[in-house]
Amino acid sequence: MKPKVYLETSVVSYLAARPSRDLIVAANQQITHEWWHTRRARFEVYVSELVVQEARGGDETAAQERLQVLAGLPLLQFNEEVRRLAEALLVGVPLPPKAMADAVHVAFATLNGIDYLLTWNCTHLANATLRSHIERVCREQGYEPPVICTPQELQEE
Repeated sequence: MKPKVYLETSVVSYLAARPSRDLIVAANQQITHEWWHTRRARFEVYVSELVVQEARGGDETAAQERLQVLAGLPLLQFNEEVRRLAEALLVGVPLPPKAMADAVHVAFATLNGIDYLLTWNCTHLANATLRSHIERVCREQGYEPPVICTPQELQEE
């Protein structure tokens, strides 16, 4: 059985975006493409209704490209349990109210037994100072959290 990965929207955005002129962003885009093309097959990849909703936003052409990346991936459905865990995360991590979507991504991954939450959001998700708080809140709620990491960290040898 393959490990499960939840793709957060930032990863989808990097896959669909034109190469950036910013060297760091361009490098992260390249790492994301390498993971997608060389490592993805080793995992069961999932997204949520929230990822699709976020991917639809912004420029229409870019949104269509993001939605093409998502085509065919299993879709996790929002429910009351996701909402409750996200609210607990928002309070217990602590995260600012504007980070509710980030808490929802963690809740989707946690409640669906996902092994890895793949993200480039290093402000509220792949953040060493917040990771232990996220894990603690999930465990206090009776769930095992996913490993939250960037595509660079999920490169297997």
